[in-house]
Parts: sequence; C-alpha cells; structure tokens
Amino acid sequence: MNRDFDLQHRSGFSANRGFGLVELMVAIVVSLLIMAAILQLYVDITRSNSELAKTNALIENGRFAMQVLQSDIAHAGFWGELDNDVPGALAIPDLCDLTGWPAAVENLIGIPVQGFADGTTLTGCGVSNVLASSQVLAIMRASTCVFDAASCADSGPHIQISGCRNDTPEEPYLLSANTADFTLRKKSCLATVVERAPRRKVVSNIYYLANSNGQPTLMRVSLVNGAYQNPQPLVEGVEALHFEYGIDNLGRNGLPISALNPGDGSADEFVTCAPCTLAQLSNVVAVKVYLLVRNLEATPGYVDGKNYQLGDLAIAAANDGFKRHVFSTTVRLVNPSGRREQP
Repeated sequence: MNRDFDLQHRSGFSANRGFGLVELMVAIVVSLLIMAAILQLYVDITRSNSELAKTNALIENGRFAMQVLQSDIAHAGFWGELDNDVPGALAIPDLCDLTGWPAAVENLIGIPVQGFADGTTLTGCGVSNVLASSQVLAIMRASTCVFDAASCADSGPHIQISGCRNDTPEEPYLLSANTADFTLRKKSCLATVVERAPRRKVVSNIYYLANSNGQPTLMRVSLVNGAYQNPQPLVEGVEALHFEYGIDNLGRNGLPISALNPGDGSADEFVTCAPCTLAQLSNVVAVKVYLLVRNLEATPGYVDGKNYQLGDLAIAAANDGFKRHVFSTTVRLVNPSGRREQP
C-alpha cells in the first residue's frame, strides 16, 4: 500500500512541475524580440511625426510669409479717394528722407513700390544685415483706416485728398505731418471743419531677410509716428527672397505707352531690376514674389542636393540636412493698375 501511494504521489508531482531553464530562456528571448520590435515601431512613429511636424511648419511659414507680402503689395499705391488723374513721378523719392516727402508728394504717389538689390541705401530707414540671398522691397501707400481722434492715431506724415472740384479747384492732395495744414475740403466744398476731407496715415513698409535667433527670417521695417521703427521679425525659415516687377509699357493698341497712348493696366513684361529705373517704377502694375523656405531643424541622415530656381535667380544646392520648398505668386497692384484700365 505504501509503495503504490508513493508512486502515485511522485507521478502527480512530476506532472505539475514548472518551466525548465531552457523554456524560460526561450520565453525571455521571445519577449525581448517583441519589445525590440515595439521599440523600433515607436522610434519610427516618433521620427515620422517629427518630420511631419517640420514639414507642416515649413508649409505654414511659407504660406504666412506669402500672405503678409501679398496683402501689402496688393494695397501698394492706395491713396484713399484719389481719382485717375495721377501725375507722373519726376524722380525716385528717397524713402529715408521724410523731410523731403511733402515737396515730393507726386513722386511718392506715382511710385508705389521700389526694389533694391540689398540694404546699403536704406540704412537711414533702419534696414541692416540683409542676407546675400535677399532682395529688398519697399511699399508706399495710405492707410486703409481714416484718421480721427478715436482711431488710427499717428503723429507721422498723412495724406489728404481733396474732393472739391469747383471753379477754382484747390490742390488735389496734400502730404504733411502738421495737423494744421489739412484744410482740403470734401465734395461739398464747404469751408467748415466738418466738411474737411479725410486724411490717412502714410504707410511705408520695407521687407527683407536677415538672421534672427540663428534663423534666416523675413523682416519688416515700418514707419510709425514719423520714424522708422526697429526691424520686426515676421517669419522664420525664409532663406531667399526674390522679386520680379510687371511693367505696363504698351497701350491697348500694342504700341509703347506715351502721353497720348496710356497703358492698359496689364503687365506686358516682368523684369528683375534692383534698383529699377524711374520709367520702370512708374509703370509697375504687378509683382512676382519668390520665397525659398527651409525647415527650422535639420533632418538626420538627409542631404539636400537640389538646386532651386526663383524666377531668373538660380540657387545652388546647399548639401545640408535642411528640407526646402519654393513658394511663388503674382500679385496685382490693384490701385495703380485699376487707374489705367479703360472701358
């Protein structure tokens, strides 16, 4: 009896014993392989998300930079209630010499944009450290907001457009920083304060590229309260900036423009001129904008060996780890081109 019980007890104990050493090692190896696969999957997903975030930031920066430039360029040459009888500019105005603006008001009105190869002639406006890959664009216009005591306050130069066209017409426009000078009248021609024509702040914005916080950045210098302010960083990652200017040099009949054959408001050719001539700037009706935008961080293992073309500007491959994209658009100067249109 005791022998049979002992055999049964041993048989049951043997059937219920745990993993052996070999089995345990196999289980550990399999677990490690699974963990390695999960870890690699996590690393790949993290890397993909990081690159996706970089790409999204690149696209967002490019679109925002283009939107800023496009909006301001489209308003270039806006002077409020100015009619189509705009005199031709006699000289290219000095943007940095504000004291000479009142006497050169016709030139400011007649030249809505100016292009420069660099910022060497604009140091008096606060432009500095312009990147070699950047041109400079200056935009002149009136504010879309009419000045009054409650809003749009600015102590700098303003422009007032006369609406009075009686038998003895007054000056069609006046540019000054002195409030007492603004006496031009509305269409009613009544000589009362209430019937004085509205005045608008003169807006002057200068765009270019410079390094900011270690990144190539779209910068803007703006005229505020009669003085150009410190450069304002707008969009990081903009590595190259190039412009082409649409010139309206042919009339509706296809012949060169003249006093008897005005332009039709359409760009007949696009040219790169920095600086441009008086004849070219006086007939600009559109601007092509090119931006080369890069990621803010390099991508490990990536080499950008591509060449980029920004209009007629060729940019050689940087052969670094930054991904890049070219943005371009054509912006019509609504007001200067609209004044040239004929029914």
